Order: sequence, then C-alpha cells, then structure tokens
Amino acid sequence: MATKHQEDGLLEAQRAKLQPPKMYKVMLLNDDFTPMEFVITVLQRFFSLDTEQATRIMLKVHNEGRGVCGVFPRDIAATKVEQVSAFARQHQHPLACVMEEN
Repeated sequence: MATKHQEDGLLEAQRAKLQPPKMYKVMLLNDDFTPMEFVITVLQRFFSLDTEQATRIMLKVHNEGRGVCGVFPRDIAATKVEQVSAFARQHQHPLACVMEEN
C-alpha cells in the first residue's frame, strides 16, 4: 500500500504532465467582395457575438485586413474555420477564415 507521501508525489507528477491545450486564434481575412453585413452575420452566428462586437471585428477585418474572432483549443478552432468556410461557400462569398497558434 502506498504511503500518503507517495500518493502526493504521484499526484504531483500527474499534474505536471497535464498542460493546458495550445490555443488557436480564428481569424477572418478581408476580401473585396464579401458584404460587410455577411461578415457581421458570420460573427454573430458562429462566434456568438452581439451586433456591437461583430461590427467592431468586421471593421477591423475591413481596415486592417484581418480580425480575430476568438481563441479556442485546436479542435474547436478547426471546426469553426470549417463551419465559416462552408457557410461562405454556400452563400457564394470568398470570405476566408483561418486559424493560427496563439
């Protein structure tokens, strides 16, 4: 049977192995064709932003060429990128959504 000291050491070793997952920024990239209203819709629908937040990010995309929609673990970020890309294609807009390590 393990002593209390040995159990504490084991728990410490397990905690040391667990690191928070790497986080990824999901970003929209500017283009000359996607309407601003569509970008706002995407931000509200896929990133749960209110109109003010969505408008602020849309303007950042428009003025600076890219805007961060959110920061997520890899799997969630990849899913968001695919959802936004599919939605844009479905509506025949060239809106690009990408992710990069934070």
